[in-house]
Amino acid sequence: MLIAAFAFSWMNLLAKYLNDFHPLQVVFFRAVGTFIFIFPYMLYKKVSIIGKNVFWLSFRGVLSFASLALFFIVIQRIPLGSAVALRYTAPIFSVLFAYFLLKEKVKTWQWIAFVISAIGAFVMKGVDFRIDTLSFVLIIVSSVLVGGVFAIVRYLGSREHFLTIINYFMVFSIVGSLFFMQHWRMPVGQEWYWICGIGTLGLVGQVFLTRSFQLAETNTVAPIKYMELVYALIFGYFLFNETYGFWPVVGMSLVVLGLLLNVWVKRKG
Repeated sequence: MLIAAFAFSWMNLLAKYLNDFHPLQVVFFRAVGTFIFIFPYMLYKKVSIIGKNVFWLSFRGVLSFASLALFFIVIQRIPLGSAVALRYTAPIFSVLFAYFLLKEKVKTWQWIAFVISAIGAFVMKGVDFRIDTLSFVLIIVSSVLVGGVFAIVRYLGSREHFLTIINYFMVFSIVGSLFFMQHWRMPVGQEWYWICGIGTLGLVGQVFLTRSFQLAETNTVAPIKYMELVYALIFGYFLFNETYGFWPVVGMSLVVLGLLLNVWVKRKG
């Protein structure tokens, strides 16, 4: 999970670094870089390309594409650490979807945990004037969509191979981003390294993330993913001169604290 978080952090960093490109072109780079590795492997291993639950796989693909697109848009508009922290509100919406759609039970302390995270998000918006209202709305919508993705993946569970689920995400992201080709431009010079890197890092992160969940309980490895925020703050400081005052840090801490409290409550059973 540490490797996955590190890879995703570099992927986010490159997405911010490529701010001269349209965000949907960056989505295309990320999706193609993963697709060209996963699809041949699926053919070699005879993993189902279409799957059995086409509707839910497609719905998951659409939500994932939209969420990633919004996230990359926001990354180019606000500090990297702020974008990553605000997207951590996704588990709040995941639990809401699971509660209302999958009829999963939610404990009182989980609701409290999510209120804490929500307060943290609004504290960040209220005290950090670099987070404009549009960016805040877009990143929250991105988080809502991620929450829906988590619920769908949980529903699919053992019904589909994990590579089939990932592949739908990549295909819908590629197709969706092609609608914005009129805003694209050809990469030049070292930019080719960065666009190759964003797809490769996305693949590495996805593989190690999946493997970590296969090797250990979700409640054990999930908190480690929050190292992604630490990486984002470090990268933002040294590469983009992004600094944070006391209250923005308090807001971020509340977001993470609420999510860790949720993990702890679930672990206690």
